[in-house]
Amino acid sequence: MAAEAEAAAELAALLSPAAGPAARAGAAEAALALSGAPAGRRLLAERPGVVSALLELAAGPSPPVARRALGCLVNLSAEPAARGPLLAALPAVLGLLPGGLACGLLANLCRERGAARRVLRGLRERGPGMAPLLRALGEPRPPPQLGPLLCNLSQLPEGRRGLLDRSRCSVQRLLPFTQYKDSAVHRRGIVGALRNCCFEHEDHEWLLSEEVDILPFLLLPLAGPEEFPEDEMERLPADLQYLPQDKQREEEPDIRKMLLEAIMLLTATKAGRHIVREKGTYLILRELHRWEREPDVLAACEKLIQVLIGDEPGPGMENLLEVKVPEELEQQLQRLDLEEEERWRREQEEREEAQGSTPCPEEPSR
Repeated sequence: MAAEAEAAAELAALLSPAAGPAARAGAAEAALALSGAPAGRRLLAERPGVVSALLELAAGPSPPVARRALGCLVNLSAEPAARGPLLAALPAVLGLLPGGLACGLLANLCRERGAARRVLRGLRERGPGMAPLLRALGEPRPPPQLGPLLCNLSQLPEGRRGLLDRSRCSVQRLLPFTQYKDSAVHRRGIVGALRNCCFEHEDHEWLLSEEVDILPFLLLPLAGPEEFPEDEMERLPADLQYLPQDKQREEEPDIRKMLLEAIMLLTATKAGRHIVREKGTYLILRELHRWEREPDVLAACEKLIQVLIGDEPGPGMENLLEVKVPEELEQQLQRLDLEEEERWRREQEEREEAQGSTPCPEEPSR
């Protein structure tokens, strides 16, 4: 261990400006290799000056060296000991946006709410706020790590407000990426950000209105090639009618679950439930239920179906997001969510083949 620490100290010295360009370039490559393992990340994170030296190289004139340095920083951002120095150097990190590796670094940091709040504050202090990130969505190939960064920023109310800024049409820029085929990482992050935005119940009617029309973008990845009778087809939004025979559903189970969770959140208000029902959502869910084999996704689908076909909540319960949940019950629900997530992980590892489906609850005639 002493030898490893000594080697890390030598590497840190070679990364410093005093070492010269050639030595620093070689040290950046070595640091990137070392940061690929947890022990290596810990050694680098504990060395004073490593983060600042790597940031200087990441902003330097040599693209290959900059990529290696920034790649190392992305790996280091997963190490708790490195998060403090990275956040202390936040202006330098923000200056590297909207590059993909910089997005990945910040996405890692923003998993913690405190760090996400500091990043949002830093973006606002630079002037344009989240605008550079949203503009990057218009690139021919947006950075895959941009989706996770937007998702992690949107865990905070102020992050959601940035995405729900009606004057900038911000959330509308996210919608096409619910079916983005080039990167499941980016797609997963965007769907997560949209789900987070759906926690803002004051915006539900606007999100479901023609101005945004979020529902077809959430439903289309859940739809398959099934044909519907004409009377059912007419109930669906135009974008979900007469889908091709080769239409594929979202292939990632966790993304399908997030899409269902987003729609569930939109049904928290009475007006939202009415719109979601009227758009023929049950029909898409009915066919998804027949096709789905993942237990946790199937459970999310069944919960949403029950909301759509069930009776309206009683007085004082019309807005389910405003219902006060006792603190001890909230903690219990959080514990159950963690247990369910762990169960799903175990089943993912152990399941060899899906079994038969369960009957889908029927929609009552209206």
